[in-house]
Amino acid sequence: MDPAAEDATRTDRDAPSITSAFPIITTPDLERALGFYRDLLGGVVSFAFPPEGPPGYVGVDLGSSHLGIGHDPTVDLAGEQRIALWLYTADCDAVVAAVRAAGGTVVEEPVDQPWGERVARVLDPDGNRIIVGARLD
Repeated sequence: MDPAAEDATRTDRDAPSITSAFPIITTPDLERALGFYRDLLGGVVSFAFPPEGPPGYVGVDLGSSHLGIGHDPTVDLAGEQRIALWLYTADCDAVVAAVRAAGGTVVEEPVDQPWGERVARVLDPDGNRIIVGARLD
């Protein structure tokens, strides 16, 4: 087998386990985004936070996939990166420790959130935002 192909298929048995992943987009106009993803494309809102009042985050199921939509009225549509990847894991702290040990960038340390998840933010090698989350029991 080609050595590059071996590297691409290699798995590290000691690596933290990721249980699922989904993209999160950021929008300055949540209603406009919902008009597109929910109303036009037939998505179903499966989660909104906070549960009372205008949401700052909405989860939308599109077929067998999930999309997060975060509201940020200050986002610059022409400038900054507006898509992040959310990774669910059983141990948020272990993933952050593995990223740090590999020389990666930790943007935000793990913190328990009011919606019942422990969340951290890291960057992949190309600078893409990765949100690492673990459900709190």
